[in-house]
Amino acid sequence: MPTNYVTQTSDKSKSTAFWLCVLGGYLGLHLYYVGRIGRGLLYSCTFGLFGIGWFLDIIAIVNGSFRDNVGAPLRN
Repeated sequence: MPTNYVTQTSDKSKSTAFWLCVLGGYLGLHLYYVGRIGRGLLYSCTFGLFGIGWFLDIIAIVNGSFRDNVGAPLRN
């Protein structure tokens, strides 16, 4: 009997999150976009966790491991 697998993806765009992260990641714009408000506030107050979190988020978005607020991967 065949088993069907359904992969849930976010309604948020990977490319939009990437550009928001590159241009305003130190303010957490990409985190507000994907619905991670608490972490976005943290980034806004610490300038992207002093640049380290901002840089790591860019890498996570490019690699496809960045998730939205419900844990779904971003769509391409």
